[in-house]
Amino acid sequence: MSVVTAPASAAVSGTSSRHRWTVEDYYRMAEVGILDPEARVELLDGEIWDMSPIGDPHEACVDRLNMMLVPQVAGAAIVRVQSSVRISGISVPQPDLALLVSRPDFYVSGKPTPSDIHLLIEVADTTLVRDRDEKGPRYAESGIVEYWIVDLTSNQVLVYADPDDGRFTTSSIAKPGEVLSPRSLPSVSVAVSEVMGLT
Repeated sequence: MSVVTAPASAAVSGTSSRHRWTVEDYYRMAEVGILDPEARVELLDGEIWDMSPIGDPHEACVDRLNMMLVPQVAGAAIVRVQSSVRISGISVPQPDLALLVSRPDFYVSGKPTPSDIHLLIEVADTTLVRDRDEKGPRYAESGIVEYWIVDLTSNQVLVYADPDDGRFTTSSIAKPGEVLSPRSLPSVSVAVSEVMGLT
């Protein structure tokens, strides 16, 4: 995994500091061809990160989650798969799934922001540390109300909620045999065994 950092700003008192790309910079780079439209990258805290290649187990899990969620939230929320959300002026991550507040225009007018998000889900096989330690704090800082990490290597789901002062104050682990429901959509049920493909 690599990261693209902007050139350092002019030295001040013999030191230099990093310049962080803004969301507008990021989109402009894509528009003018600096970033390949097919590149799997995301902007986190002003730095452009290469995203890990997606393997078959990861893709299968995303597909299972999509098929589980779409019929349950029809009309109440939008399921977005591997698309960008804007969580700050310097961060546009691409979570594996996002449950969005339903809007008639389907967000054609702009990327979803934290107030539009019921739940973000990342599927982790090789990316657990990054999803937990890099993305998790940024999601909490932006006010994302609930965040799940599907840990394929351990067959469990890490659940984070109640962001306060830049961190999630509630966390739990759901194992096969248990059922999860997003806090803001309690009628939706997600069986951990089914998510993991164990049923």
